[in-house]
Amino acid sequence: MDGFTCHLKTYRVLKGLTQGELAELVGVRRETIMRLEKAQYNPSLKLAVDISRAVDAPIEEIFVFE
Repeated sequence: MDGFTCHLKTYRVLKGLTQGELAELVGVRRETIMRLEKAQYNPSLKLAVDISRAVDAPIEEIFVFE
């Protein structure tokens, strides 16, 4: 996806969460987290907010749109 960078894996690992654990916390499948980390999926605003809260990091640092 052009113009989209995702730093989710860095923040997830710092928080000590697996992809499955994060997925359960935010109510999505593990595959969704995997696709986000590979920047293959553009999250909804709600999902971005939920992930941001789960990993204690600002949305704009996790998801970078150019």
